[in-house]
Amino acid sequence: MHKVAMSRVDWSALREDFPILRERVNGHPLIYFDNAASSQKPSAVLNVVRSYYEHENANVHRGLHALSARATEHYEKSRHRVADFIGATSADEIVFTRGTTESINLVAQAWGGRFLHAGDVILLTEMEHHSNLVPWQLLSERIGAQLRFVPVHDDGTLALEKLSSLLTPEVKMFAFTHVSNSLGTINPVVDLCQKARGVGAVTLVDAAQSIGHMPLNVQELGCDFLAFSGHKMCAPTGIGVLYARSEILKSIPPWHGGGEMITSVTLEKSSFKQPPHRFEAGTPNIAGAIGLAAAIDYIEGIGRAQIFQHDVDFATYALKRMAEVPGLRVLGTAQERGGVISFVMDAAHPHDLTTFADRYGLALRGGHHCNQPLMRRFGVTGTSRASFYFYNTREEIDRTIDILQKAVGFFK
Repeated sequence: MHKVAMSRVDWSALREDFPILRERVNGHPLIYFDNAASSQKPSAVLNVVRSYYEHENANVHRGLHALSARATEHYEKSRHRVADFIGATSADEIVFTRGTTESINLVAQAWGGRFLHAGDVILLTEMEHHSNLVPWQLLSERIGAQLRFVPVHDDGTLALEKLSSLLTPEVKMFAFTHVSNSLGTINPVVDLCQKARGVGAVTLVDAAQSIGHMPLNVQELGCDFLAFSGHKMCAPTGIGVLYARSEILKSIPPWHGGGEMITSVTLEKSSFKQPPHRFEAGTPNIAGAIGLAAAIDYIEGIGRAQIFQHDVDFATYALKRMAEVPGLRVLGTAQERGGVISFVMDAAHPHDLTTFADRYGLALRGGHHCNQPLMRRFGVTGTSRASFYFYNTREEIDRTIDILQKAVGFFK
């Protein structure tokens, strides 16, 4: 991608929008490098959520009083904001869920339960997060479908040269991640979706690690489904999105049953609303949806292209500095990568290293990162992971290298 002008963004000033970044941990300033797990929240989002609970708190859609009307208006405005953010053709293509995991489970159980049959093939990749693996395993066990996997090269890229033998007419669903949550690899989504359409396969893109980090438009990607979580893009936890092309969404039966998703109910039978409300049984995360819209406004105020360039520059600098640490090895060296770096050190197990780093206020993540098959493919039980966002600084990288150097001496 071409370079984006960075001069107009005052990155250090943005840090002031995040109260938690002023925290001290074990007497040290917090270095928060666990953004792939969950990002921090700016005051703009925190204030909107607080304002909802203080001034508008009521259930949506069902009430005739003023608070319910205001809550409903803001909830549905949030749906329109999400649709605009990802380039959906209509807000009716946006289903609010608890997050990426629930979105993928919805597709696997509702769409897969209706349209997949014994002998059909579901194509995944070896780099999938468990949330885009386990739901398909459960479905395949239930209906007798088969799973196939696109392998991963040593550099952390997909073995696309094998795609023609894997992506055959037997494949009915091709589900894959946009950006690997362990390797940072950015996959060629447009090309993968185009190839899937060529054999009649439906596509699902796990955008959890890309949605808040780079420009994304579902029309340009050409995907049928797209799933993401709000908490990885400055929004509250417990809110996520499933995008689905309108004609596909209309063909899917309900997943959860209960209030709000029905038009009429008798003791024997029920009839159901049109999408997206058909898939939102019960009281939704209203504050979460409103907070998600506020997070979108905040991110758009910075610019997703600028954030992406910041990620790339930051990861490049971090990789250069990490090369100075004895016995440190990075997993995945793809040229097209985001702000995620997984590494192992001869000095210490990832869990021990993460615990040691916490002494100095450094928040890393150690373990398999819900990528157990990928870890086995690289011959490790887990890694330490540093994942970055636009509020991180190069000074934090420099401090991190000092901490890792200390770890080498400590664990000798």
